Amino acid sequence: MNKNLITFCLFLCGTFLTHAQPGKPVEKDFVGYLFPYFTGNAVEEEQVHYAISNDGFHYTALNSNKPVLNSKDISSTGGVRDPHILRRHDNDAFYMVLTDMTSSKGWDSNRALILLKSENLTDWTSHIINIQQKYPNQENLKRVWAPQTVFDEKAKKYMVYWSMQHGDGPDIIYYAYANADFTDLEEAPKPLFIPKDKKPCIDGDIIYKNGSYHLFYKTEGHGNGLKKAMTDDLTSGVWIEQPGYKQQTTEAVEGSSIFKLTNSDKYILMYDVYMKGTYQFCESYDLDEFHVIDQQISMDFHPRHGSVIPITRKEYQHLLATYGKPVNFQAVQQNNPILEGYHADPEILYAEKTGKYYLYPTSDGYTGWSGDYFNVFSSDNLKDWQEEGTILDLKTQVPWGNRNAWAPAIIEKKVGKNKYKYYYYFTAAQKIGVAVADHPTGPFTDSGKPLVATKPEGIRGGQEIDPDVFQDPVSGKYYLYWGNGYGAVAELNDDMVSLKENTTKVITPDETFREGFYVFYRNGTYYFLWSEDDTRSENYRVRYGISKSPTGPIEIPENNLILTKNPELGIYGPGHNSVLQIPGKDEWYIVYHRFSRPNGIKMGDAAGYHREVCIDKMEFNEDGSIKPVIPTL
Repeated sequence: MNKNLITFCLFLCGTFLTHAQPGKPVEKDFVGYLFPYFTGNAVEEEQVHYAISNDGFHYTALNSNKPVLNSKDISSTGGVRDPHILRRHDNDAFYMVLTDMTSSKGWDSNRALILLKSENLTDWTSHIINIQQKYPNQENLKRVWAPQTVFDEKAKKYMVYWSMQHGDGPDIIYYAYANADFTDLEEAPKPLFIPKDKKPCIDGDIIYKNGSYHLFYKTEGHGNGLKKAMTDDLTSGVWIEQPGYKQQTTEAVEGSSIFKLTNSDKYILMYDVYMKGTYQFCESYDLDEFHVIDQQISMDFHPRHGSVIPITRKEYQHLLATYGKPVNFQAVQQNNPILEGYHADPEILYAEKTGKYYLYPTSDGYTGWSGDYFNVFSSDNLKDWQEEGTILDLKTQVPWGNRNAWAPAIIEKKVGKNKYKYYYYFTAAQKIGVAVADHPTGPFTDSGKPLVATKPEGIRGGQEIDPDVFQDPVSGKYYLYWGNGYGAVAELNDDMVSLKENTTKVITPDETFREGFYVFYRNGTYYFLWSEDDTRSENYRVRYGISKSPTGPIEIPENNLILTKNPELGIYGPGHNSVLQIPGKDEWYIVYHRFSRPNGIKMGDAAGYHREVCIDKMEFNEDGSIKPVIPTL
């Protein structure tokens, strides 16, 4: 990882988070869309159905267009309508809210809504909230319609809002905050929005954009169309109402749902043209002007009042595995990135102790590379990775270096029968430290002081970062490699937490070396891989050299560039790698980071700390030279 002095000084003066906690999905991780809906006014049609889309325009019903939830199990009336789905802002769960109603009993027959919660989109817990029974002064309540949920940025709570009619009064949009478990409402309903003309309004649909909440709502009984109001404080009662209607049809509409296309500035507004049994889709960039895009839309089902959220590859695959891949549906095929969120500088380990693979990356997505903790991920198959949590927190565990957690390395050392130690070398405050654990996922204990804090003799520039650790299979000795702007090696003492005196040696391969040494051994040859250029550059890439010794000298082969960008696939800045050999096989993989796709290339310098981790096969020619690696999506 390269960091220049100016950037370093800037983030020393004050750093801040630019994204949600790394390890959680961010916009670049979404590969498709989920569309919950119901299908009609018959009791058997008032149930939750799912459809899936790769692009937000073409939708295919899941589960053969059969319900994914049984209304009789979750409702008091035997029917549910108007499913609205929401991903929590911290990505820890999904919420869905439903109208508890069957229209066969009359449009004024229901008094309840339903709160549902799930961690995987297929297994839901549900709670019925009967407004009339739960709260006083609701004797003349006639109906409870179309609940939705929004995160109130000011209150830091989830607001459930819906329309109600009391007696002969108009339908009004009310709200109440949900409790922390999303199992109940914290308080009695209060009015959220009443139009200035005091006329009925239903089917509220709120989206947050640039500090403002945009409320789309249906005018009921006096136009039957969609209008919009805006506020910067949901509970203030102060709304700016826009004139005119937003639907792009003269037909009556209801049940609007607006969502943002991922990795785009475009928003999609869809609504139920209920008298004709169709849906209409419109697009907008400003949430004010809308244009019909029906010719771009396809669905193999007929939805009523639903909602759409983007989904990650893991969620997408789980839905297909649960409900089956629809016939003629072309599922997204994507191998990389292998972790959600922003990560960089991946170190991979196969642990004999557990028989599992582990990834130890830099936690990325922080302005100026200012992350201050390390996480670990585990896998049985190199495809499905489970976050195991934080293994080292610089702020609380490393007093000598409480900032800039970068580029770790790890090694497993057998210390007895079925006993292992794990030595974790890491960068903190531009020094290299080491922490020790009895398990690949920790807990790790810092040694209490930096292992490398000064430059080797004769070196004036660069930084003491990017450690790599290697055991020579010939001699059994352990070596530590490091450096930015120069490359160095030293032998480790038997304690693994100190360097053997007078063994430090500068082994910079050539002028292409920037950082990120990685050393491995194959068929009598020591391979040295390193990164060229700057991690903020689209031309960041990997070269290699070979040696007959773990301490050099390093010979530079012809055509030693083995990993570089592929603009046709939108792959830029691949570098800072580690290498994995499958135990007992001559099968090798390279693990590396690249600019996040698809928007990293547009970020400028920020692309250098918005990176994602990938894995691809690494192969050798008969003479032992490394074939150029083909980076994949």
